[in-house]
Amino acid sequence: MSVKFGQHLIKQSVIFLKTAFSFALVNRKPVVPGHVLVCPIRATKRFRDLSPEEVSDLFLTVQKVANVVECHFGGTAITISLQDGPEAGQTVHHVHVHILPRRVGDFERNDQIYEELQKHDKERKDCLEVWRSEQEMETEAAALRKYF
Repeated sequence: MSVKFGQHLIKQSVIFLKTAFSFALVNRKPVVPGHVLVCPIRATKRFRDLSPEEVSDLFLTVQKVANVVECHFGGTAITISLQDGPEAGQTVHHVHVHILPRRVGDFERNDQIYEELQKHDKERKDCLEVWRSEQEMETEAAALRKYF
């Protein structure tokens, strides 16, 4: 069984947490180790279209997941990003929050992470080699699932 994420179908095996209104999944092309996504279950293109219950659940889930991935991946901080609309860098037409565990010196310039996020999930056929295998993603999801 798969879950719809914008124009993509996501296998259950890469989802590590599901709540009443949200789900969390590993990223097929992480910017940093532990880069994961939290999404509302209802496929909604823009943040403004979420109900108050969905917003609450989404951000409570983001908080839980951020605590886990920071610890699990040995981070010392977290970057949380929501790109809301194409001009903001959103390439998947489904609200989603990026959670990225951070470490001292992981980027030459701290704000470089936003440049990387903007280009990270643009789909180009010649970049398939940077995508992780299903097995890698399933293994990571299984490890994270144990925390919830």
